Amino acid sequence: METGSADSVDEERAAGGEPVWIPLPRGLLQMRRLLLVVWLGPLTLVAGLLPGLLAGPLWSAFALLPLALTAWVWVLLGRNWRSWRYAERADDLLISRGVLWREETVVPYGRMQLVEVTSGPVERHFGLATVQLHTAAAATDATIPGLDPAEAERLRDRLTEFGEARSAGL
Repeated sequence: METGSADSVDEERAAGGEPVWIPLPRGLLQMRRLLLVVWLGPLTLVAGLLPGLLAGPLWSAFALLPLALTAWVWVLLGRNWRSWRYAERADDLLISRGVLWREETVVPYGRMQLVEVTSGPVERHFGLATVQLHTAAAATDATIPGLDPAEAERLRDRLTEFGEARSAGL
């Protein structure tokens, strides 16, 4: 899958072809998997140690339940991460996500009212930022998580520029 720069998006737009889908960076998957281990790791230890110490060694097998849950969610996080992508087109931004239920959001540039870039402490540690798009209709607000901060700022500036041009009727 092509990573897509601003120039390649412009070339795609000029050619009138299919949109260039840009996947999310791998850092988002790494962050989510670390958070999974941070939350379910201690639960696995407690589920194994407490019953093992209080009721006998066979009861420590209860640690297998949160361990199995961790392994299952680990795989699901990878599938979910691979499903996220976005594409800039001439008149709108496409955001696609979902494994079982695919959801594709189309946000026309002229309908955008606010484009925010946010980054919490964990996101900053992993060098990530989230782009939040606000429109007049609350149901069409869209989010692109886990972007490189430079890409998030570039996208914010570009979307703001397109939004101002479209709302002014240019």
